[in-house]
Amino acid sequence: METVLESESEEQVRHGETQEEEEDDRELTELDGTLSNFHVSAPQEHLLNLEADELCPESYRINSPGEIRLLAIADNFQCQYSHLYPERKPLLLCPVNECGVKKFVSTTLRPTPAVCPELFTWEGCASFVANFLSLDPLEPPVDLPQKLSSSTSVLQSQRATCFEYATLLCSLLLGAHYDAYCVSGYAIKEMCLLDQSLQECPLLDTEVKSVISEQEPQENKYTEKYVRELKSHFLMQQEKKKQDAEAALHQNQELQAESEQRPADPLRGLRVHCWVLVLSGSRSIQENFFIDPLTGSSHTTDDDNFLGVESVWNNLNYYVNMQDCRNSCAGMLFDLEDLKMWEPVLYGATSKKQLILSILKKKENKMMNKIHSAEEEEERPRVFEMPRSWVSQITISKKDLETSWPQRQKVTRYRKAKLEKFAAYLRSDGLVTRLTRYKDLDCTEGVTVKEWYQDRNDHLELREINKLDSVTTERFKRGRRFHLLFHRYAFPSTDSEQEMEFSSARVDDLVRRVKSPGEMMEIFEGRDDFLHYRHVVFGPRVQFSEPHVSIDPDDRPLQKVVERFHRNRSKSANKDVAERVFLLAQRRIEVTYHVEDNRFIPSKRSFIKPRDSTGSKKAEDFTPDMVSSFQVELSEEPLKTLTLYEMLLDLMMDEEKVVLEIKKSKKEVRDILACREQEEGDIQLHLSPWTTAGAAKAHRQRQEMERLAAEEQRWLRDKETDVLAPLLIRMDDPETLSAEDAKQLHEDCLAEFKQRLVENANLIQERSEKETQELQRKQQWYQQNQLTMTEQQKEEYQNYCSEKTLRIHVAKKRLSMHKEEAPQKHRDLDQKLRRDPRLSLHLPS
Repeated sequence: METVLESESEEQVRHGETQEEEEDDRELTELDGTLSNFHVSAPQEHLLNLEADELCPESYRINSPGEIRLLAIADNFQCQYSHLYPERKPLLLCPVNECGVKKFVSTTLRPTPAVCPELFTWEGCASFVANFLSLDPLEPPVDLPQKLSSSTSVLQSQRATCFEYATLLCSLLLGAHYDAYCVSGYAIKEMCLLDQSLQECPLLDTEVKSVISEQEPQENKYTEKYVRELKSHFLMQQEKKKQDAEAALHQNQELQAESEQRPADPLRGLRVHCWVLVLSGSRSIQENFFIDPLTGSSHTTDDDNFLGVESVWNNLNYYVNMQDCRNSCAGMLFDLEDLKMWEPVLYGATSKKQLILSILKKKENKMMNKIHSAEEEEERPRVFEMPRSWVSQITISKKDLETSWPQRQKVTRYRKAKLEKFAAYLRSDGLVTRLTRYKDLDCTEGVTVKEWYQDRNDHLELREINKLDSVTTERFKRGRRFHLLFHRYAFPSTDSEQEMEFSSARVDDLVRRVKSPGEMMEIFEGRDDFLHYRHVVFGPRVQFSEPHVSIDPDDRPLQKVVERFHRNRSKSANKDVAERVFLLAQRRIEVTYHVEDNRFIPSKRSFIKPRDSTGSKKAEDFTPDMVSSFQVELSEEPLKTLTLYEMLLDLMMDEEKVVLEIKKSKKEVRDILACREQEEGDIQLHLSPWTTAGAAKAHRQRQEMERLAAEEQRWLRDKETDVLAPLLIRMDDPETLSAEDAKQLHEDCLAEFKQRLVENANLIQERSEKETQELQRKQQWYQQNQLTMTEQQKEEYQNYCSEKTLRIHVAKKRLSMHKEEAPQKHRDLDQKLRRDPRLSLHLPS
């Protein structure tokens, strides 16, 4: 087929960025189905059952006039085809849908624009369809299906035949503006039955590439530069090609031997299959290719798995293959406009290529301002166009993309491997993928188990278990405790070999640690003291003769510690330590300095530590004999004894610090193992609120919090009105009360209430007396100053006296009412307490 490359204009048409492009999109939609506008009454085809009649839309149950005419054209085409080619199988033109109504296969395709970014590419669409659906094999496998359900029904049931797989995938690809077609043809048995037991697991290729990238040597500026070995790159490439060819030949021989062991397929070349063809010209597709909808993988058009093509169709037309398929699909041409190779059902119907060219021509005319009026354009005879799809809008929710597989999990068997996939949050441990490799083809003896995790609070991402040597490898995301990124161990105990890697966020700049029962090695990066390597050798475990003495398996004495440092350019090489060795068992310290740029031999010093004082012996004195030195620069004066002694003291202090750091490292190893054991015992998942499961959990948590808050408010309100609440709190709020406690509560409550009544009466009496005293003082002041007061002051005095008199009267009235009501309130409280269910059983009514 002639390649039509996607231009910038077409890209703008697809995205609809401006108003003109939206108009062109509407024109393209109108050209996709001109006759779908006719929704007039037509003879109805009765349904097979009443339930489908009630649930299915009208377009599923009734054919429009355009569809009725199309069915007649298809029947006529089928009759002519069977008459001209009696040796070929009938075409799949008008199968019945889920409502028992005949529908043309092209109208079953419903181009659906993707809403989710995961479906913007053909890889995403193919992966979703392959994962979301489960296969219903054709029965019999050599005949075309009599029924083709809509994509909406298929998405609800999540079960489909290969033709329904291809229909859904082609609808999504057409909505994503790919030039896609459903293909009806023949394929091998393994492809038709979704048997991948002879194929290599695709995750294994990814795993091999990651291992190779990790094993690539990283450049280190401190390593010694060796003379490059002169080799021919051409010869090296040829050798690599030879090795790859031998490996591929060996693998092919193994596969061939395995295939020969299997019985030959008696139906080879007769098994019906349906897949998707994507033609070049749209979305920057340069070459035609096939997509197997059952696996979601792409294949070339001459792949040996496809044994022949009968027909292809999209939402615009249906094409019958007129080419020879004796050599499978090799050499086939997919220029669908070539009538010698492809016979269309609708002659003159608009194709995808014509739609693109038409829109590009209209855009060119608009840009050149050469748009002619409708009267000047030449009228072309109208041809019968494909009606619009009868299928409802295909809706794929975010939850469908997250669940991915039927029953939210899927198991696929490959050659010597089994791949298990789980939807997010399906398993309580956060497992999403598990790859198990086996030794034999029957998959009975496991070799390795590789597990991928997601959204765990311990940040675990990957765990690999080697069953042959019982080694477990774990990888973590950044941000977890101890800044651990990598952990490899044979057994989860301190007496086995441990290998750990850490992130650069550690304070001590440790990046790697390898610990075995007898040794420990630590690697540092970016330290201020230029330390980059530490190697520790432990002695044999101390044995105690007493059986009751407990022995720590990790408690081994230190024998030797080796530390290495990078070059510090601020010091001279003869004073810059390159390596120091603490021989604790021999009470010696050896120091090696860096090499000068023009030297080959470093300076060295060896110290013997003086013995400490004991009960019978005094401390040993430092002597020059305890130091042996090798100095490269003969011109430099030897160091004095005092300087050497101070140097030894500094080294001994450093030795103590190193011993403390080693103890901390050993303790950290134990803490990491204990932490990992605790985390594995109580695995917690972090649900992202941006997922449907996380959003549902967040909604449930918010409802639960609101319910608890409402209960707390109701409890507080009840406690405020409960007269027994303060007394019950003093008794630690018991659930049940004894008779003595009930009587005591009754008496205490009445006594406290009586005390409050008395206090209120006293308070009212005090306020009344206070107001009276203030009034009397004011009256005395008036008697003393009445002759000199102004009229305004007299008026103010009268108002003051009136207000005070009113307050005194109110206070006396309140006191009188309080005394009258107090006995009745006391009796009411007594009756209320006796009716209280907590006290009524122990108090007489």
